[in-house]
Amino acid sequence: MGTSVDDTRNLSGPSLLKGQKALVTGANSGIGKATAIGLGRMGADVVVNYVSDADAAEKVVREIEALGVRAYAHEADVSQEDQVVRMVSRMVEELGTVDILVANAGLQRDARLTDMTLAQWQKVLDVNLTGQFLCAREAAKEFLRRGVVPEVSSSAGKIICMSSVHQIIPWAGHVNYAASKGGVLMMMETMAQELAPHRIRVNGVAPGAIRTPINRSAWDTADAEESLLKLIPYGRVGEPEDIARAVGVLASDLLDYVVGATLYVDGGMTLFPGFATGG
Repeated sequence: MGTSVDDTRNLSGPSLLKGQKALVTGANSGIGKATAIGLGRMGADVVVNYVSDADAAEKVVREIEALGVRAYAHEADVSQEDQVVRMVSRMVEELGTVDILVANAGLQRDARLTDMTLAQWQKVLDVNLTGQFLCAREAAKEFLRRGVVPEVSSSAGKIICMSSVHQIIPWAGHVNYAASKGGVLMMMETMAQELAPHRIRVNGVAPGAIRTPINRSAWDTADAEESLLKLIPYGRVGEPEDIARAVGVLASDLLDYVVGATLYVDGGMTLFPGFATGG
């Protein structure tokens, strides 16, 4: 049945991820920022990846360090193989290893299908899908090299792929984004199948409508928010901290037997609320 979770370990609050080393991509704003700070609050040392706005990344680092753990910022474009390899290699050199990867970096380049350029299509696939593949590949190499360290975690490593409700909900005007997130779903499940025998857990988190800069137009006016709430049965727009908490628990030994699953953090958006009254 495998090794069970050590019941003597304190699995609450700042001890939840104590001693673990986490890499969060796209961590200088929005969901990535909240997640990086949240993992630090749970006791992990954190590498804050960013591709632009170094000042914002350094501010996140200072917030994490104030929690009593280690952190540093690393500039890298996750769609570039050499930059990802260097980022993970540096993390192993400076922090000793990688225990948790949160593959969060992502972007949108929206257009109607007939107006979408190949450059818009390719950029979103390069970052949202290929970027997650590259980061997961390099993290998995380190997990396999190191193996399980029982006093740190019951698993050899955790990969959390940040997806979206649009991995299953079509989204007109965003065919590149929806395609990338649909790819993340199958990539995550396939990696989980391949890596589980090595005690590596791969899972996904699929946010719904979250109050971040990437979708500001959907919530920054009363009319926009009222319209958005029609899609959310729970009656509120999500906050980045909602995702951060979900990631932290999913990365911990509390959910050690969860493998290849997607946790939808969406206030019920994937319940298709338009059918609540019979369609």
